[in-house]
Amino acid sequence: MAVNAVRGLLERHGHIVQEIDGGNDHGEDLHVTFVRDGLRTEDSVAVQVKGGVSTRTRRGHRVPVGDHGGNWRDGSIPVLCVVHDPERGGLFWANATRQLRRARALRKAVKSIVVSRESRLDDAGIDAFVQDMRRYLAWEREGVGRWADMAGVEFAPDDIVKPFENEVGEPMVFWQRRGEQHATLLHHDMDWEPLAIREGMLRFKPIPLIGDAILDEAEAHWLMGCFKSTEWWRRPIGQGEPV
Repeated sequence: MAVNAVRGLLERHGHIVQEIDGGNDHGEDLHVTFVRDGLRTEDSVAVQVKGGVSTRTRRGHRVPVGDHGGNWRDGSIPVLCVVHDPERGGLFWANATRQLRRARALRKAVKSIVVSRESRLDDAGIDAFVQDMRRYLAWEREGVGRWADMAGVEFAPDDIVKPFENEVGEPMVFWQRRGEQHATLLHHDMDWEPLAIREGMLRFKPIPLIGDAILDEAEAHWLMGCFKSTEWWRRPIGQGEPV
């Protein structure tokens, strides 16, 4: 019944839904490909579906992770958890991949995915849901979606996001929003805690620093390049882009 409810909603709105054989054994029940203007897009997700009563909490639902945590967090496509609970209003959803990545950044063990009662999935909200998921998947293809999840932030479509990996394989991200006078640094060594940065905070001597954060020389030069190449995006909105 739960799987049919999810399938019915998505197919009513033209999306492609394929049931996964043995899904309850492997942690996913459905493979969904989103459709736009009658054409299949490149955007797909996997879905774990649960009936609501057994997963209920006072504030929503919790879906057990079991031994699926690694696959849900690091698999090739994101995994969503959808709960069917007609007595509470129908379908509710959560991004399991995002929750598990954030938990790893915080060094926390996760036994269940939290599904809020506010995250309703229905006919009225399906278009917004699909738009949000397609934006999320676009950042995944850019190779920076994982770091947004780790930091617990969301990139807007027109943000400038530049990833970098230092010589020991530690990733970091330079993030510039349109019209903001500062950028944001997301860094593995800082547990992905967002740090507001400006070009004037960057120092090369006696040791490379951005504010109080210690950098290596390559990181400092990369940050300088990021600041120089995005100066135009920090201009007040309305001044236009460079010619």
